[in-house]
Amino acid sequence: MPGAGKTTIAEGLKPKGYDIINMGNAVREEATKRNLELTSSNLGKLMLELREKNGSGAVAELIKPQIETSTASVILIDGVRSNDEIQVLRKFGNVKLLAIHASTDTRFNFLQKRGRLDDPQTKDHFNERDNRELGVGISNPIALSDYAISNIDLTKDKLVETAFKIIQSWIE
Repeated sequence: MPGAGKTTIAEGLKPKGYDIINMGNAVREEATKRNLELTSSNLGKLMLELREKNGSGAVAELIKPQIETSTASVILIDGVRSNDEIQVLRKFGNVKLLAIHASTDTRFNFLQKRGRLDDPQTKDHFNERDNRELGVGISNPIALSDYAISNIDLTKDKLVETAFKIIQSWIE
């Protein structure tokens, strides 16, 4: 779910040599191409439009060029939101899912501190975003994850270290 710590982990692991591809950034890039303001509302509508026109795996399709040109042996995909996206990614190799859990209040507070233009500024906007994410099927990859980290009272360093150990166990 948004604000659980996925991007924090990805950014923390980038120095370890992994390529990081953020699916939300793919939607933001598409919005920029269409001259849309990068608001939560616009990005949410675009995400839903892409899925409606091109199927539930549409956002994963947007990142295919990045995957194809990567020279890394491990690519971390930040922000998988549906089983159809997972199926698109499996065409490129082995896929493991690491779910990050955090309470609603924790996630809202993280998003408030992050300060991206599309981050919800009120609890109502936060709840709207959560409902939109649940509507596209985000709970399925979370439920089917290979491993889950509970991001409760973890420092940033501990969160990243925990994720690193899990990922390393998958590739060794």
